Amino acid sequence: MRLRLFVLLIFAIWAGAGPALAEKRVALVMGNSAYKNVARLANPANDATLVGGMFRKAGFDSVDIKLDLNGSEMRRALRDFGGKARDAGVAVVYYAGHGIELDGVNYLIPTDATLETDSDVLDETIALDRALFAVEPAKQLRLIILDACRDNPFAKTMKRTIASRAIGRGLAKVEPTSPNTMIAFAAKAGSTASDGDSKNSPFAAALVERLPAPGLDLRKAFGFVRDDVLKTTGYKQEPFVYGSLGGDDVALVPAKPVATGPQANPDSEIRRDYELALQLGTRDVWTAFLNRYPSGFYTDLAKAQLNRISAEDARAAAAEKARLAEEEKAKLAAERAKKAEQEKAAAAAKAAEDARIAAEKAKQIEEAKAAAAEQRRKDAEAAVAKALADKQAAEKARADKIASDKTAAELAAKEANDKAQGEQKVAAIIPPQSSPTLSPLETAKLVQSELRRVGCHPAPADGIWTDSSQRSLKLFNQYAGTKLDPKLARFEALDAIKAKPGRVCPLVCDHGFKADGDACVQITCRAGFRVNDDNECEKVQGKKPVATREESKARNRERQQTESTPPKPQATSSGQLFCSAAGCRPVRAGCRLERGAPGFIGPSGTSQAEICN
Repeated sequence: MRLRLFVLLIFAIWAGAGPALAEKRVALVMGNSAYKNVARLANPANDATLVGGMFRKAGFDSVDIKLDLNGSEMRRALRDFGGKARDAGVAVVYYAGHGIELDGVNYLIPTDATLETDSDVLDETIALDRALFAVEPAKQLRLIILDACRDNPFAKTMKRTIASRAIGRGLAKVEPTSPNTMIAFAAKAGSTASDGDSKNSPFAAALVERLPAPGLDLRKAFGFVRDDVLKTTGYKQEPFVYGSLGGDDVALVPAKPVATGPQANPDSEIRRDYELALQLGTRDVWTAFLNRYPSGFYTDLAKAQLNRISAEDARAAAAEKARLAEEEKAKLAAERAKKAEQEKAAAAAKAAEDARIAAEKAKQIEEAKAAAAEQRRKDAEAAVAKALADKQAAEKARADKIASDKTAAELAAKEANDKAQGEQKVAAIIPPQSSPTLSPLETAKLVQSELRRVGCHPAPADGIWTDSSQRSLKLFNQYAGTKLDPKLARFEALDAIKAKPGRVCPLVCDHGFKADGDACVQITCRAGFRVNDDNECEKVQGKKPVATREESKARNRERQQTESTPPKPQATSSGQLFCSAAGCRPVRAGCRLERGAPGFIGPSGTSQAEICN
C-alpha cells in the first residue's frame, strides 16, 4: 500500500512539473538605432523596448532587452541566449535595425559596422543563421522576428570586389530546415519596410497588438499583423512569414485554462457568437457582443456592424426631420404665412434634405465598411483552409515525384541492362565478317576502276589484267609510295587504292596543252607570242616568218619518211596519228596505235603508245 502511494506521488510530481518545463518561454530582444557610420535610425530602440515589454506582460520566464549592440556584444548576447533556450519550450529572438542580403544570405548589422566593401559583410555582421542556431535547442517553438528590412544605406556606398556579386533590396527569402521554426519579416523578401511616422514602426505596433492574444495560433496572429500593416501603410508594406508548423495550434501566449472538461477553441466560440449577432443585427446585440469580447479580430468586425447601425439610425432621424420640415412648410403655405416665414421654412426644409442626403451617404459608407470587414473575415478563414490544402497537396506532389523518379530510375536501369544483354546476344550470334569472294575477272575490273579514279589507268575497266594494267599499278606504287604486286589484281591493292580520296598519278599533257584539274586544255598566247619548247608563251623576235606547228609536223613527217628505207615493201599507214613531246606524226607502217596504255597523252586526253612488231 505504501509502495503504491509512493508511485502515485512520484507520478503526480512528474505530471505537474513536466508541462511547466515544456512551456518555459524565453526571449531575446535587440534594437540597434545609434549606428556610428551611417545616419541614426529613429524607431528600432523604441520598438525593442515596446516588444520586450509585451513579452514580459505575456508572462515569459526570461526577457533580455539589448539596445545599440556592437558586433562582439551581439555575438555574446546570442551565445548566452542559446544557453537559456536549452531547457525552454518556446524561444523567440526579435531584432530591429539594419540588415543586408549578400548572394542570397541575410546578415544583421551591428552599430560599429563600416562595410566599405562587400567582403567586409562576412567579418563585421552577424549571419541570420547564428540567430537560428541560438533558438535551435527549444523543444516546441523556435521564432525569429526581423524588423530589419529597412532601406539599407550601407549598400549604396559599398564597393564591389566582384562585379557579379548580388546585394539585394531588403532581405532574401529563407526556408528553415528545422521543424517548428518560423521566421517573420516586416516586409516580404526583396522589399523594404517603413519606419512609420510615429514612435514605433507599423510592424512593431501590430505585433504588440496581435501576438499576446491568449490561445491565438501564431499563423493567424501573423495574418492579423499582415492585415494591420497593409492597412496602415496604404498597402505598400506586406509582412511575410517563412517556415511551417504542425497541425495543432501554436500560441505564443497559452490559452487561459478552464476548470473542467477539455478547453474549446476560443475562436470557434467567438465566431459562433459573432454569426448569431450578425443574424439578429440589433444595436443591443452588438453592444452585448462588445462587452463580452472587448478586443480581437471579431471585436473589430462587431464595431463595424455597430457603426453601420448608428449610420442607419442617423439617416432615419434625418429623414424624419426632413419630413417634419416639409409638413411645416406646407402648413405655413396653407395658412398664408408671411413670405419671410415661408422662405425660412423652405431653407429649413432644404437644410433638412441636405442632412438626409449626407446621412444616406454616411450610411452607404458604413455599410461598405461593414461588408469589407465581413469579407476580410471570410478571406482569413479561407486563407487558413487554403494553406492547409496547399500543404497537403504539396506533400502529396512531393511523394508522387519521389515515387515517379524511383520508377523512372528503375525503368532506365532495366532498359540499359536489356540493351547490354541484347548486344551480347547479337555479338555471339553474328560471325566475324569474311573477305568477299569474287572471281579474278571481277577483282581485276574493280582494281582497274579504282586506278582510273585516281588518274593512273586511263583505259576503261574491262577486267583483263594486261601489261597496260600492270604499268598503271606500278605508276600508283611510284606516286602513292606503296609496294603492291603489279602482276596480279588483289584485294589488298583494291583496299590501298580505295584509301586515296583523290588523284594520285599526275596528268601528262601534249605540247601546247596544260593540265587544268583532271583535263588538258590548250595553251592560248596573245598576239605576237607563241608557245615555245618549254610549253610557255614567248614573244616572236623580228619579222622572220615562223613555221606553224602544223608545218613543223609536216616537215618532220617528210624527213622521217625520207630517212626510212625499209628493205621490203611495207604496208601503208593506217592514217592514225601518234603524238609525243616532239609533236604528232602518222603511225609508222607495220606498227599499231594502242590507246589506254601508259605513255603520252594525245589531243583527245587519252594516253597512247606506238607498238611495233
